[in-house]
Amino acid sequence: MTEGIKGMGVRLVQKVSSAPAFARVAPHVIPALDRAVHRVTRGRVLLSAQLLPGVVLTATGARSGVPRRTPLACMPEEGGGSWILVGSNFGRPGHPAWSANLLAQPDAEINWKGQDIPVTAHLLAGAERAAVWQELLRFWPPYSTYQARVDREIRVFRIVRR
Repeated sequence: MTEGIKGMGVRLVQKVSSAPAFARVAPHVIPALDRAVHRVTRGRVLLSAQLLPGVVLTATGARSGVPRRTPLACMPEEGGGSWILVGSNFGRPGHPAWSANLLAQPDAEINWKGQDIPVTAHLLAGAERAAVWQELLRFWPPYSTYQARVDREIRVFRIVRR
């Protein structure tokens, strides 16, 4: 019974997160809440990770050179040494700033379950991206709605422990 209720909750969140209104509001609210809760709990809790696994990415600003902290949903890969990050930007037109930061400086750090881990990011392309994209759609179906809403190809990164 509990699993059924949880499944219904996940489907409801997936439906809500696919709505255009969510794309307008969420980028301003969710990261700010995530950063605040993460800071207050000293990295033990990431609010959005209650539904999807999440990390806090610290990447060097492409133009500023300043460290930028961004809470992100992620798809952990088997083995525990790599994660997939999706530059969906909630289905909005432009690429998220954090993805440009990783392109300019792929060495970064994530906070995963309260642990700081140095990582290197690799932008996926071609057949490798296509295979991971199919896994992502099984993991979080709203990514297909986000992709359909934009003209750009959503960036997909694999981050690996350094």
